[in-house]
Amino acid sequence: MERIELSGMVFSSRGEGKKFLELPWVERQIKQKLGFTPYPGTLNVMLSEESVKRKKLLEKAHSIKVCPADGYCSGNLIKASIGTLECAIVVPEVAGYPKRVLEIIAPFNLREQLRLQDGGEVAVTVIL
Repeated sequence: MERIELSGMVFSSRGEGKKFLELPWVERQIKQKLGFTPYPGTLNVMLSEESVKRKKLLEKAHSIKVCPADGYCSGNLIKASIGTLECAIVVPEVAGYPKRVLEIIAPFNLREQLRLQDGGEVAVTVIL
């Protein structure tokens, strides 16, 4: 199995991921499709230049579609891990979404679990 590693620095955003993950239809689909209730917030990672290039390989990864309610965009979930912690990458289908940004969800607060702060380095592994 081919694996890719994406790495970068943790940063804070405007909290859009939290609002999205708290929507009942999003939470329900993630629980059904990934088997866990997501912590209401994403770990935001600004990818390194090398990881931005490798991110294109995610198109080959098995992704799970999140079907939107009216007025919302759809997105894809890709199972991943940070060390031994299971998580998933959220790929919103939004025009102009920044290529350098990676949003990661898990059933717990990844920042707390991994003791990460803004500027901290993190690496995510995806099996293609």
